[in-house]
Amino acid sequence: MTDEDHMRAAVALARTNLGKTGVNPSVGCVIVAHGAVVGQGVTQAGGRPHAEEQALDQAGDAAVGATAYVTLEPCGQRSTGAASCSQRLVASGVARVVIACEDPSTYASGRGTDRLRVAGITVELGLLQAEAGSLYADYEPPQA
Repeated sequence: MTDEDHMRAAVALARTNLGKTGVNPSVGCVIVAHGAVVGQGVTQAGGRPHAEEQALDQAGDAAVGATAYVTLEPCGQRSTGAASCSQRLVASGVARVVIACEDPSTYASGRGTDRLRVAGITVELGLLQAEAGSLYADYEPPQA
């Protein structure tokens, strides 16, 4: 399977919870190691837990060296003060994060991608941006 195939799977996951996640956007995340999906998640009803949290919990140690495909930039800070998705991705040991769309929220907006890059993780932005972007047409990001 290709990067596009895995991102399309993440987009399909995100689509399942559109309109059910409160003020948070519905995000899809697929984690792939050695060509196999080892974790996947979608933002749950009410906005928690986030897609990356679920996918990383499912992947466990298989996330080390893996690629995470995420429809929206992982959060760099949580409004609750809990570990952000970008912190969790760094701690998991993933090697690469492919992101469809940047998140204009003050809780993400470059913070998540900056943290990943500083940690030495390869970050690629814009894969299937138009397709994933349609999910967020009505998303009004919170401002801190």
